[in-house]
Amino acid sequence: MSQQSNGQQSDDFLQGKSHDPHEHKNSESVTEDSPIADRILRTFIGPPKDLNDRSIYHSLALIPFLAWVGLGADGLSSSSYGPEEAFKTLGEHSYMAVGLALVTGLTVLIISAAYSRIIQAFPHGGGGYVVASKLLGKPVGVVSGCALLVDYVLTVTVSIAAAGDALYSFLPPEWAHTKFAVEIALILGLTILNIRGVKESVTVLAPVFILFLITHIVMIVWGIVGHLPDLPGTISHVSTGFKADLSGMGPMAMMLLFIHAYSLGGGTYTGIEAVSNGLPIMREPRVATAKRTMIYMATSLSITAAGLLFCYLLWRVTAVSGKTMNAVLLEKMAGGSTLGNTFIIVTLLSEGLLLIVAAQAGFLDGPRVLANMAVDSWMPHKFSALSDRLTTANGIILMGAASLAALIYTRGDVQHLVVMYSINVFLTFSISMFGMLRHTWRKKAGTPERKRDFTVFISGFILCITILVITTVEKFTEGGWITLAVTGSLVLICFYIKSHYLGVARKLQKLYSTIDKNPGSNVMKRTNTLYLNSESRTAVVLVGGYGGLGIQTFQTIQRTFPEVFENYIFVSIGVVDSGGFKGTDAVDSLKTETSAMLEKYKKLAEDSGFAADYRFSIGTDVVNEAENVCRHIGKEFPRSTFFTGKIIFAQDSWINRMLHNETGLALQKRLQLDGLTMVVLPAKVL
Repeated sequence: MSQQSNGQQSDDFLQGKSHDPHEHKNSESVTEDSPIADRILRTFIGPPKDLNDRSIYHSLALIPFLAWVGLGADGLSSSSYGPEEAFKTLGEHSYMAVGLALVTGLTVLIISAAYSRIIQAFPHGGGGYVVASKLLGKPVGVVSGCALLVDYVLTVTVSIAAAGDALYSFLPPEWAHTKFAVEIALILGLTILNIRGVKESVTVLAPVFILFLITHIVMIVWGIVGHLPDLPGTISHVSTGFKADLSGMGPMAMMLLFIHAYSLGGGTYTGIEAVSNGLPIMREPRVATAKRTMIYMATSLSITAAGLLFCYLLWRVTAVSGKTMNAVLLEKMAGGSTLGNTFIIVTLLSEGLLLIVAAQAGFLDGPRVLANMAVDSWMPHKFSALSDRLTTANGIILMGAASLAALIYTRGDVQHLVVMYSINVFLTFSISMFGMLRHTWRKKAGTPERKRDFTVFISGFILCITILVITTVEKFTEGGWITLAVTGSLVLICFYIKSHYLGVARKLQKLYSTIDKNPGSNVMKRTNTLYLNSESRTAVVLVGGYGGLGIQTFQTIQRTFPEVFENYIFVSIGVVDSGGFKGTDAVDSLKTETSAMLEKYKKLAEDSGFAADYRFSIGTDVVNEAENVCRHIGKEFPRSTFFTGKIIFAQDSWINRMLHNETGLALQKRLQLDGLTMVVLPAKVL
């Protein structure tokens, strides 16, 4: 539940808390009389979820297996393109794939071990953004957060593009012209699916994940066992190649080539961070669930990536235009028979579909990072809002749109996308590893845990910074500069947004201080009997937190309409956003805090001689909830007039409209259509 800090939603009069005796229960839903657009939308995304239903927090959370599907699929699916890029880089020096397979598997385990410790240290999730913000400072956290946002956009794009490559590897070549359109449709479909809700989208895709595991285990085991008779020839090939390069290239050149191939295969490790960022959607106990999920993902990814690299070497796989290397490997292994061809199709189909599942990580974690940054006022506050399906719908839509833009820009070129993707991933990895390394160094020396953690984080940092630097330098002109430019621009935008919100917060605090110093100067004292009369004129004041804007609105009503109103009713909406969607206890806390806030307004009115009370509702859509509460008050007090305050800017602009909610004007329009009178009172603070 959002708090009013740093100016967050400072002009939204409805952000508040609620209290059971005054709570308005909203049971309204889409009916046959609702607009057709609402009925169509509800058909696609499903009915609203009830925040007072204590079971939803349990039902939306993921058990380890489903978390493995929804978040671990991103890591596992990267085996479809990461090892391929590394193996291609080796060229005629393919014998190095033996060492590459071992180092790749080890790298997965080291990075996963490091992130398991990050999960332990940050049990509420947040991933690289939270780690960097807490351990290295908020500015560094913004850099990490922006890199993560671009990363998750590219997670969706590269997964869908790679899925298209896998699926069209077995489809007729004459269908190739439809691939790009299909990839666009897949991103649109996943966007809609995720707006419906987390668990529903993951559960639907779970069978695909299982099919991938089965087919790829069979492929790797078959590829190794089926080639055992030729193992002596492979050993000879490796030995001959090593000796030839040792005498021809020299050990230093060999090492540089190996590191180069290893670094450009960085796409293999790109999904590991998703689990630490996804803790909020995991079943309690969350830390144990996340750690188990990490073990599942690390084990499956290390075996699959290393196994595929070894199989490429055993079967002497080379790149073929229009086909992935996995498709070429499968054709070498199983092509020629009906059963073999069927297995090829099923395996590539499972691979393509798992890549689609992997795009889920972008939709699950990207909006979550965006929401965390919005709660901290680095991004527009609207991105922290939850829809009535309890998803960060604004963030999901933005992720979908940005992913489409990246797909269109690159025309679905996986090689180009993987470069952009890897740079952002390893920028975040490196920052997180350095932050944890610094944190571990400051712990009390001499403990076995400190030594173990320090070894893990120093190893992880060296690996990650090596991959980041080499990939950036080698591929700077092939997409590297674009992702750095986009990430850098996003960082600058974040600092501008933060500066704006801080400025608004300072002005509001100044307004509050001015009013608080002379509370009686603008208040007309009365001696009425303090009881509500439904037949009396009633001022209904919609407020957010207790502060300058709400108090000024109350005082302005008295100055503008002296001796008109005898009753005052204060209304607030408890806004459940991504920062507070932690469970029913958090909702109860929201109600309690809002009650205390509204009691202050009630006392202010009673001290001024007016009968006063308050009403509230909790929800995710501020305007809808407020409209319903106001309708009921209008029936209870027929002579009501509704008021709210709104910050106005000396120079209005689209930026101000984007960063601040226009809830007052939106609600005014709705209430006027309902036949209720509402007045928006301006408060010029800028």
